Amino acid sequence: MDNRYLRTGIFLAPFHALGENPTLALERDMDLICHLDKLNYHEAWIGEHHSGGFEIIACPEMFIAAAAERTKHIRLGTGVVSLPYHNPFTLASRMNQLDHMTRGRAMFGVGPGALVHDAMKLGIDPEAQRPQMLESLDIVMKLLQGKSVTHSSDFVELNQAQLQLKTFSQPMMEMAVACARSPVGAVAAGKHGIGMLSIGGTSDDALKAHAANWGFYTKHAAENGKTADRSKWRIVTFAHVAETREQARKDVEFGLANYAKYFSDVATFPIIPPGITDPVDFLTSEGLACIGTPDDCIKHFERLWLGSDGGFGAVLLLAHNWADWQATQKSYELMARFVHPHFQGDANGLRRHSYDTATASRPIYMEKVTRAIQTQIDQLGGTGQLPTKAAE
Repeated sequence: MDNRYLRTGIFLAPFHALGENPTLALERDMDLICHLDKLNYHEAWIGEHHSGGFEIIACPEMFIAAAAERTKHIRLGTGVVSLPYHNPFTLASRMNQLDHMTRGRAMFGVGPGALVHDAMKLGIDPEAQRPQMLESLDIVMKLLQGKSVTHSSDFVELNQAQLQLKTFSQPMMEMAVACARSPVGAVAAGKHGIGMLSIGGTSDDALKAHAANWGFYTKHAAENGKTADRSKWRIVTFAHVAETREQARKDVEFGLANYAKYFSDVATFPIIPPGITDPVDFLTSEGLACIGTPDDCIKHFERLWLGSDGGFGAVLLLAHNWADWQATQKSYELMARFVHPHFQGDANGLRRHSYDTATASRPIYMEKVTRAIQTQIDQLGGTGQLPTKAAE
């Protein structure tokens, strides 16, 4: 029996085409979280963005507070809060409040900020984003551990800053750092012994970079007296599944072109290079996405597992709106029904054992049952029926 257990979830930026009603788009994001909660997905990470037009959630904490009221089980994380955009004291206070309000279901994901347009509007030099993230993270960790912080720099001034409440989650709320190709996030996550969110694709080269970053994580965790726990490592990928490959390809005709255009025009890195005539073939052949059947998705996740060089804790699907709402819901349902059990301790192993045992023993027990029935028929005078009360 396969004893690995891979948690499942989404990374919700979100991505919404410019022509649709933004109010309804946000509501559909909320509906998606509720849908995933019912399907037993474990996590949803909600992004923070302020420009570009597509990624329209500006405050993940606010979204999470509302989602927590509508769901029962799924854990909800900031995916991610851009630390250079915020004062670390007020941010830690808000997240600590969210930890209490969700009774520990909230998670605190952080990063430097992915959209250069956001940083420019805030007057932040892109070259300063990663140093500021590291500086802020050090402060946030101390605050969430109940410490008093006095700190002075060009980025932030704090004078005996200390949270009013202990965290609801003990010893503190779960945290993670976004990590793409650069090892900065891995080093920071390892230093503090918190989770690592590997974004930036799942091509062969990307998987090698993710595995190398886990090496940085392990090294810096050991140097700082922390334990490198692979269950805290999450890898983000793309997937859309349908009952046939042909249907999956047809589904993504709805929104893949718009999505790819946004990444070429606005986002930092394009996902589909210029000159590609068949984006589905490119995404699947490069290992960036699964666009196919549940069996194809199983193979895709297996490839990620092997590429991690030792396993990881959770696979997160980058929510993309490539398909319409009905096909999107169906995709998540098919994965929950037919893909996830394969990676969750062989969830159907005992069922198969029970079925096989019953099948193997059926001839023996059927003979006994047949004999017992015949005995009853003989005892009842060959009628084959028990006497009714009226007959008595």
